[in-house]
Amino acid sequence: MKDVHIPIRSPYRVELLPKIPAFHRRARVGKNLAPGQLVYYGPMPIYYGIGEVTRIVGRYVAVDFRGTGEFGVHEDVLENQYLVPIPASSMGIL
Repeated sequence: MKDVHIPIRSPYRVELLPKIPAFHRRARVGKNLAPGQLVYYGPMPIYYGIGEVTRIVGRYVAVDFRGTGEFGVHEDVLENQYLVPIPASSMGIL
């Protein structure tokens, strides 16, 4: 039987978030992520959705996405450069 990918509808309007590749300067500088902060996966926001930082170990960040993206990921560990913080002022439009 072939696996069928069924897209999950996100409770957030992640299509409004800018795509920021990991190698882009904005993705690498000026980020001080902290537990409890809301972030998204920069290169493709719709894949993971919006998540909350749960742990940080060196350059690796554990994020609880709660299945808010197309891939249905609940928790993943990503390098800091792949995550973009969401300012509290932007949450109202999402």
